[in-house]
Amino acid sequence: MKWITRERPKIDRIACPWLILRFIDPNAEIIYVPENEVLNEAARLDATPFDIPGVEFTHYEDQCTFDYFIKKYELKDPALQVLAPIVRGADTDDHALALQSSGLWAISAGLAYNTPNDHELLKKGMLIYDALYSWATHLRKVKHTQSPTEHLLLQIYKTYIARKDEKKPKVPAWTKDLKNMIQDHIDTNLNLNLKIASEELDVNPAYLSREFSRYFDDLSFGEYIRKQRIEKAIQLLEFSEDTLAEIAYLTGFSDQSHFNRVFKAHTGQTPSEYRKTFRKGKGNTKR
Repeated sequence: MKWITRERPKIDRIACPWLILRFIDPNAEIIYVPENEVLNEAARLDATPFDIPGVEFTHYEDQCTFDYFIKKYELKDPALQVLAPIVRGADTDDHALALQSSGLWAISAGLAYNTPNDHELLKKGMLIYDALYSWATHLRKVKHTQSPTEHLLLQIYKTYIARKDEKKPKVPAWTKDLKNMIQDHIDTNLNLNLKIASEELDVNPAYLSREFSRYFDDLSFGEYIRKQRIEKAIQLLEFSEDTLAEIAYLTGFSDQSHFNRVFKAHTGQTPSEYRKTFRKGKGNTKR
């Protein structure tokens, strides 16, 4: 059977072929093509597409394609149940799902960076997932540190040193990149949506939508963008001579009427009233 997906795999598009070849069809052919060619090539080659939107073998809610393969083929191997959250966490950047997820992501990203040929990348990736499977089957209870001295040193570290970080919240790395991306789009008056952001960050859009408010002032993606636009508008109202229509355009609103409604909902004043109040107060401080 032939299976086809997007080129330049990292997590799901290597984990799923490994699962196919090891547990479903050892003679399967895995095909990688540019994303916009997947469906056409699937029809031409009579291949089953996977890990792209709109096909059967893809993400569902917080589950990744690897999860769906396990469910679809009713794979009951206990080691696969251990691997599933590791793969899911690495693929969706939710590294809290499994301790090993961040390591799998780091190794996979580095492997993809070093290996430009996708089939060579899959060949190397097979070794990684074979090793993970052996670990999940035989070695999960085995610790790297064996001697009493090593255990004592680790206990000292955990007790007296690691405690300093207990209160620090764990913030995913993508949040900093996304804040910079949003600011760039606001500054250049370009539209930004979750789909564009998820593609640029290489983060699953469903995960990004679900987790966004946790790290961005308890606001949804749209609410946060509007907040940033209002803050930019306030700066322009206070320190520029731009007209209200010009400010509406510079802050990404469809027209001045839309700008007036959203600004008043956020500040309790129209842009014109805000500018007048600000300049009146500034004038009073000079006297």
